[in-house]
Amino acid sequence: MEISLLPEEFCVCRLEAFNRIPDWALSGSFYSVTRTPEELSIVCGVKYIPPYIHADKNWHVMKIEGPLKFSQTGILLSLVKPLTQANVSVLAISTYDTDYLMIKKENLSRALEVLQLAGHDVKILGP
Repeated sequence: MEISLLPEEFCVCRLEAFNRIPDWALSGSFYSVTRTPEELSIVCGVKYIPPYIHADKNWHVMKIEGPLKFSQTGILLSLVKPLTQANVSVLAISTYDTDYLMIKKENLSRALEVLQLAGHDVKILGP
């Protein structure tokens, strides 16, 4: 798989389920918003969040270059399995066209190395 590392640093924010989606959450070139009965979860660039928001910072996002077909199987497994075997935690986000993997900053170098050793083409995008 061809994978691009997005140049920005990201965070995962947790708001109460009843909150409206804040304007700052919809900033930047990549963001993801998920509402469940228990929470409103937002992935966005660190530079957009207000200081009072509960957030886990220091995430990097890898994009699996697509579009991918829904009939394709094993794509996430081929990426997550070697990372798991290397003790690298992953947060996955899927869209209609492709998948994204979120990796903590302290695990990024190891993750890139592991994915390259597993035969994936990893490209680092500039700002």
